[in-house]
This record gives sequence, C-alpha cells and structure tokens, in this order.
Amino acid sequence: MSETKKKGQQEYGASSIQVLEGLEAVRKRPAMYIGDIGVKGLHHLVYEVVDNSIDEAMAGHCKSIDVSINEDNSITVSDDGRGIPVDMHEKEGKSALEVVMTVLHAGGKFDKDSYKVSGGLHGVGVSCVNALSTMLNVTVRRDGKLYMQEYCCGVPKAPVAEIGTSTENGTTVTFLPDASIFIESVYKYDILAARLRELAYLNAGIKISLQDKRVINEDGTCKTEHFFSERGLSEFVEFLDSTREKLIEDVIHINTDKFGTPVEIAMTYNTTFNENLFSYVNNINTIEGGTHVAGFRRGLTRTLKKYAEDSKLLEKVKFEISGDDFREGLTAVISVKVAEPQFEGQTKTKLGNNETMGFVDMAVGEVLRNYLEEHPKEAKIIVDKVILAATARHAARHAREMVQRKSPLSGGGLPGKLADCSDKDPERCEIYLVEGDSAGGTAKQGRNRAFQAILPLRGKILNVEKAMQHKVLESEEIRNIYTALGVTIGTDDDSKALNIEKLRYHKIIIMTDADVDGSHISTLIMTFFFRHMKDLIEKGYLYIATPPLYLLKKGKVEEYCWTEAQRALFTEKYADGNENSVHVQRYKGLGEMNAEQLWHTTMDPEFRTLRQVTIENAADADHVFSMLMGDEVGPRREFIEQNATYAKIDA
Repeated sequence: MSETKKKGQQEYGASSIQVLEGLEAVRKRPAMYIGDIGVKGLHHLVYEVVDNSIDEAMAGHCKSIDVSINEDNSITVSDDGRGIPVDMHEKEGKSALEVVMTVLHAGGKFDKDSYKVSGGLHGVGVSCVNALSTMLNVTVRRDGKLYMQEYCCGVPKAPVAEIGTSTENGTTVTFLPDASIFIESVYKYDILAARLRELAYLNAGIKISLQDKRVINEDGTCKTEHFFSERGLSEFVEFLDSTREKLIEDVIHINTDKFGTPVEIAMTYNTTFNENLFSYVNNINTIEGGTHVAGFRRGLTRTLKKYAEDSKLLEKVKFEISGDDFREGLTAVISVKVAEPQFEGQTKTKLGNNETMGFVDMAVGEVLRNYLEEHPKEAKIIVDKVILAATARHAARHAREMVQRKSPLSGGGLPGKLADCSDKDPERCEIYLVEGDSAGGTAKQGRNRAFQAILPLRGKILNVEKAMQHKVLESEEIRNIYTALGVTIGTDDDSKALNIEKLRYHKIIIMTDADVDGSHISTLIMTFFFRHMKDLIEKGYLYIATPPLYLLKKGKVEEYCWTEAQRALFTEKYADGNENSVHVQRYKGLGEMNAEQLWHTTMDPEFRTLRQVTIENAADADHVFSMLMGDEVGPRREFIEQNATYAKIDA
C-alpha cells in the first residue's frame, strides 16, 4: 500500500473506532436492544455479526462471508475483510478489538472515513451479541498476524493476545447465546437462509454460505447452501416472481448514484392482482416504507401516466386512473444506500430522509421513460393492465361499501353465525375462525363466553391469491371476517388500506381440522390475512390453534398427543412391549372432540398452545404464498416434498 494518502482519506485503525455509550443495561433489558428474547431476537444476534461483514463488503474490502450453525447451536461468522483493528484505542486505553466487542455502539461505522454507508447503524452492534452470549470467541487476521480474545457474558477472560501468523485478513466470531435469557435457543436454518439469500441479492458479487453442522448428509458432509447473485436485484425480482405468470418478460433495472444517493431498483409486472413491493435502506428491510418508497411510487405513477396519455392509450377510459392502478401486479425491490439514514415509525423501519424521495423519483422517471419508449409492445401491455385494474377498482368500490355498511360500527349488525363474547375490550377478547358449522357448534359450547367469540366458516374460503379485490369483497365468508373484526377498507389515498382503529379482538385464532383439508383451509385463511390484512400479522394479532392429533389410553391412564414423537413416547412407556394394548383415538376433525375436550386441549388459555403467525422475512413469505396458492404446480410439488416431514409433525 502506498504511504501517500489522498486528501480526506484516513487509515482504518484504532482512531477510527468511536465510542457512543456503554453496555451495562443489555443483560438486564435485552428486549430493548434486540426486539425480543424469542425466535426473532435470537436470530437478530446473527444478523448483527453478519452486518459487520456486510459493511466491510459494501466498503469494498470483503468478498466472502461464511456462516455456520455448530453442533452445540453456537454460531460462527467468518469474513475475509480487513480484520477488526487490534491496536490500542487512545481514549479507552485498551485494544480497539476489545472496545468494539464490549462497548455498545462502538465501531468503525460511526466514523465517516471508515464506512460511507452502513447497515449496522440500525442495530446495536456486536457488543450486544457479546453481552447476551455465555461464550464468544473472536479471532482477527490482520497485518500478517493472528489475534484472539475470549469473553463470557460480555466480560473479557483475558486481554487480546497474538496467537500466531496469518497470510490472510479477516474476522471470525463464534458465540453461544445465553439460554437463561432467551425463551428459544435453537436456531432455525430456514430463517437464517432467507436473510442470507436476501443479503446476497442486495449486495451483488458477494459470496455468502450457510452451513448447518447439526445436519449430516449421507455422504458425511454438512447441510450447506451458497448464496451469490451476479445481477443483484434483477435476480431478486426473478426469484420473487418465479411462481407467478409473467405479464412482461423483462425485469426493468435501475442502478444509479448520479443523484447523490446510490439507488437500485428492479421491477416487473405479473398477471396477479397484488402489489409486491420490498424496500431496503443500507440492507435494512424498511417494512414501513418511507421516503424512498414514496419517491418510487410518485415516479412510477407520473412516468407511466404521462406515457399513456401521450400515446393516447387512455382516451376511452371514462374515469380517473389512481396510483393504486399503476401498481397492481407489480413486483419491485427498492434498495438505497444512505450515508446518514433517519428512521421513523413504530419499529424504526421507516426512512425519513426527505431528499431521498426526489432522488428515487428522478431515477425511476429517467429509466422507466426510456424503457417505455424503447419497448412500445410491453408498454401497451402494462397500460392495459392498469386500465383493467382501474375498472376492477370501480367494481370493488361497491363491494367495499357493502362491507362497510354491514360493519357493526356502522349500525349494520354482526354476521348471523358469529357467537360474540360479552367483554368489549379488544385487548382481552379473542375470536376463533373455525372450519365448518359442526366444529363451530362444539367450539361455541366449549368456549368461555366472557372473552371468546366463535365465527364458523363454511368450507374453503376464496383463494385470494388469484382473485381481484372486488371478487374478494364479494365473498360472503370474507365479508363476514371483515364485519366480525370491525375493520374497514380504503382511504382517499389508498383504496386497499386497512383501518384497524375499531378492531374488536386482539387475538384472531385460526382453528381447523388436523388433516389435509384443514391444513389447506388454514393456508387459505393465512393467505387472505397476508394479502389483505398484513397489519394484523405485523402487530402480532394472528394465531393458529393446535388441537391434538391423538388421545391415547392404557387402563386408567389417558394422554393427549400433538406429535408422532409424543405418541411413540407414550407407547414406549405404557405398552409393555405390546403396542396393541394402547388404545389410540385419532382426531381428524375438531367435531370428533366433545366441547369439554376441545376446551381443555385447544381453547383453555391455561393449557392450550397457540402458534403466533409472524413474518420473519416479508420477501420470503411472499414467495412461499405465491408458490402455495398460485397456478404453478411444479414449484408447489417440490416445496411440499421438501417440507413433508415438517408438515406432518405440525399437522
């Protein structure tokens, strides 16, 4: 490296590490720093460590990141970046490595000369991971030497030590989450894989691998996946739309930094009736949107509308085209890199930088205008789709008004089949969406009338993945769900917006039979909520009931079993070598249980198990729902075959 440095360029050393605040409260109040102490918080620890490696990659110093889930459920993250500095930190009087690992919000990302943009600014730093781990080991390969330090619950066991030499640069962190802090301590491969796949798409050219040493293949190797994207967001959109029918063949790709902020967008259209928009700032999924999303929508609407008007494609349309219409059937990913992002919103995932709106608007306008002019055939197909969406929206207005008029809050009354609860405080109330009148009748008899409401649903509800909005709202069963919940649809700005201010229950529980049909109905209902009531999922209001699969009896001993493993354990314990001596009752339907059994096993808050429906990764969830409920049979069959074991256990 040349000793002569350009003006403004600074060496990445101890002086680059700036300390913001201490670490004292992390172990006392972990949820304040990582969101929660459940599955989400557990996996967030991995993301914090990986974020550091991604920051190195975005700065051009890292090409490869390897993540391993080890046999003891510890995690190892290794990269080929520059390696965390190990020289003495002047202010703290200790190694810069120890400062980074033990002081909250300490790192090179707070020094503008080290990283121009950083995803980790949204997080709390690797020191938080250290504080919440019973063991953390970090090794640094830097300047031809190998350094190491070990910690327990955030406290160093010894100073940073030089333990050897190395011909490579990089950092490796291994940590074991503290099981006394986390409710869930087992890492889920699929959750980590979804995030790492996402990061590979968002950072083209970076090699990311995930290895699960808990799973050994027949050839003796570990379960391993490699994530790499050469074309970035274009490939991301192709992945998201791989199970949908294309409207146009092209993925329109925007990639520019000439407006002052790096903006990358990929978008295409399919034949569905949903908008699938995913936005990121410095690799952070901004689930609440923000100024970059507003800029994209403004640029898209303005450019498409002007092209359609100039081309006289809207001459026969007798009503106003709205912004919603231009986004129906759209799949898009927006990624911006902002030097100093300002986050707003309830979950701090809404971008507030006003200047970003204009940058994105201009970037979209320029590239999309050129595409439409150069591809008149595809442009006409898109505009025709917009006109169809506008026509359907006008039809949906009538259906929506029918839903609003029947809302109990408008004086229209509740659905006739609803057995409501007597309590009116939404925080204490819960509603069961039950498959069929028979099971609904049993649930009504077995419930606690004070706080539990029952809404029986007739058969399989409409598959909303393949239906226009007005068809969705014309469905009696779906109208009953809207009316029972007390929510309304549509605002002046967004005809599909959900108003949940008058929501009547804060627990919405899907309760279906434990068979194939029941699983299908449950998936149909979840698809409806994901596409039309996602706010309720994000607020944690949607749950799935888990009725038992079996009632096993041996003499006077009775036990309910929810899994095949529980059944095998009971049989092994009581059968005395003769499996036929155990009486097995298989519950295929809720109606096979009497009211007392259903209450005791599935509805009593003291004994029941509810599975909360969460969205760990919105893009991955979108892909799965479109695959399960769309028209493409091949991907659906492959997914079911790969997950059949898990589906069987959870049924």
